[in-house]
Amino acid sequence: MSRFTGRPHSHERASAAALATSELLEVLWGRGQEAARSAEVSLSQLRALLVIEKREGTNLRTLAEALGSRPPAVSRLCDRLEAMGLAERGPSATSRREVELRLSLRGRVLLEQYRMARSRDVTATLERMEPADVARLTAGLEAFHAASARLAADREGAAASRDGDVADSA
Repeated sequence: MSRFTGRPHSHERASAAALATSELLEVLWGRGQEAARSAEVSLSQLRALLVIEKREGTNLRTLAEALGSRPPAVSRLCDRLEAMGLAERGPSATSRREVELRLSLRGRVLLEQYRMARSRDVTATLERMEPADVARLTAGLEAFHAASARLAADREGAAASRDGDVADSA
């Protein structure tokens, strides 16, 4: 056990390896972003498009939470995305006071180009690895993704519980 974190050393090694890999992936993602630059998309716009794609029909408040930003800033961001023809706003099916955000066809094409550029670099790296290492990496990444999804769900559940407690006490 580490005397600093109370976690087994293997978790520290895995964390260090994940952080180092994420930094390398940032470089690769940057190359993918360069491919997306043909549409003059900023990193914050690209992040917003990725969230909208994942949560099709999301509202501004939820997008702001996902981006760690404030709703007025996200509203301006969406104004720019809409002006560029990358995203569309429409009335919510559940609330007349909210709007839903969706990707336009142009937004979907842009994300596809972005992913293709990133995929080329990742594939080139994987081709330099031994097949057994690729299999272990795949299993590890799938487990990491599942654990991350559980953590996100736990956090969302805790936030919803807090919001419910406040609403119940009002």
